Amino acid sequence: MSVNDPITPEPLLQLGLGFMASKTLLSAVELGIFTVLAQGGRDRDSLAAEVGLHSRSAADFLDALVSLGVLTRDEAGVYANTPAADLFLDRAKPSYVGGILEMANARLFGFWNNLTTALRTGALQNEVAHSGAPFFATLSQDPVAWRNFLNGMNGVSTPLAAALAADFDWTSRRHVIDLGGALGAVPAAVLRGNPDITGAVFELPPVQPVFEEFVAAHGLADRLAFHGGDFFADPLPEADVYVMGQILHDWNLEQRQFLLQKAYDALPEGGTLIVYDAMIDDERRHNTYGLMLSLNMLIDTEGGSEYTVPDVTQWLRTAGFAKVEARHLIGGYTAVYATK
Repeated sequence: MSVNDPITPEPLLQLGLGFMASKTLLSAVELGIFTVLAQGGRDRDSLAAEVGLHSRSAADFLDALVSLGVLTRDEAGVYANTPAADLFLDRAKPSYVGGILEMANARLFGFWNNLTTALRTGALQNEVAHSGAPFFATLSQDPVAWRNFLNGMNGVSTPLAAALAADFDWTSRRHVIDLGGALGAVPAAVLRGNPDITGAVFELPPVQPVFEEFVAAHGLADRLAFHGGDFFADPLPEADVYVMGQILHDWNLEQRQFLLQKAYDALPEGGTLIVYDAMIDDERRHNTYGLMLSLNMLIDTEGGSEYTVPDVTQWLRTAGFAKVEARHLIGGYTAVYATK
């Protein structure tokens, strides 16, 4: 903006009312709009009938999705997915990332209504805000909510997994374990490109049934295993590469340092720990996504937050890692590679 440009309220209003666009997309994912259109274009009436839209809402809702850039509409009034929506929001495709949007719609959208309370109290605002019960143990008791949460973690991990599998040199590596790896998106991506490597996920036992469905669907049941356990309480299975993706941001400083030390102690000489998160830039002004996720950790965890590359580098060196290097992955995410 130049000094002669008028100052208007438009950017502020767009930012403040951004929840409208967000909820429009989330509802479209919930209704399966993109999965239906992946089978071919539809006119308004047939699409509305397929997904259950009321006649009053159909035109504005579908045209809002066109305006938002996730659908197209031709001169004959036929709606279709944009290339990105078709690739990433069709539930039938392995590239589907809508799991995180489904989880955001079912859980996070409502919790963010209590952001002001979290800012004033520092207290989490999720399902266990008033009970004080352990989050994962509580969520796993509800099969629908648990599956929704795990699919959400898998959705956000899928594009990161592909980037990580391509970024790291897997030569001479034999076994990779994703610590707290949900359904195993990262080791699955690694194994698909490296036929001599085996992998596993170390996760809470209630994850196993959903994990097994994911692994079977990707044809990796003979190479990708499940180890049930608690990474705070139980020994880590042996591997020459550990992955902690979107794990450290769940915990406070003492817990992070404990986990990093535990991983260092369990790795063989020359073994590598890969940590990735939406790390905040050093100036704390550019990675908006990382800062938003850090506020989400305020809402959704007891002591979690995002952090900077210098922060995690210091923690890793304190744990004993001799070589630590960081590289940007995709979007707001950074991977840090620490070798023993």
